[in-house]
Amino acid sequence: MISTQLARALRDSGLEWRPRAGDAFRIDRVEADEEVYILSDMTVEAHDYGTGTVLGFNGTTEWALDSVALDDALWLPQEHQLREFLASTFRSLTKAAGFVVTAEFEGQSYSFESDVAADAYARAALYLLDSLSV
Repeated sequence: MISTQLARALRDSGLEWRPRAGDAFRIDRVEADEEVYILSDMTVEAHDYGTGTVLGFNGTTEWALDSVALDDALWLPQEHQLREFLASTFRSLTKAAGFVVTAEFEGQSYSFESDVAADAYARAALYLLDSLSV
């Protein structure tokens, strides 16, 4: 799973989250940031309102938590979602001492390494986001 630090960096660099079933997230508050939640049609659903998206907790018994605003949630994108974001820039994922994602931006090849494959994808996505904002 992607690190919280990289998830925050991706969010801060503009990676947009459109919640869908299967997405993992944390509540981005110190007192709640250890738990990972998964959106599903049974337990946690995304509800879109005119004022914004709210993640509703259905039948939660372990906490007195009914819902949380999307702005208070930190999306933890999965490998396939980050690969999808990279789209045609993605070239390969290889395993050496760690995982290496190779991507091509503006005709130049770049490699991004991490011990966790999702973090290697996140580093590539972060580079792409930061390059787009220049």
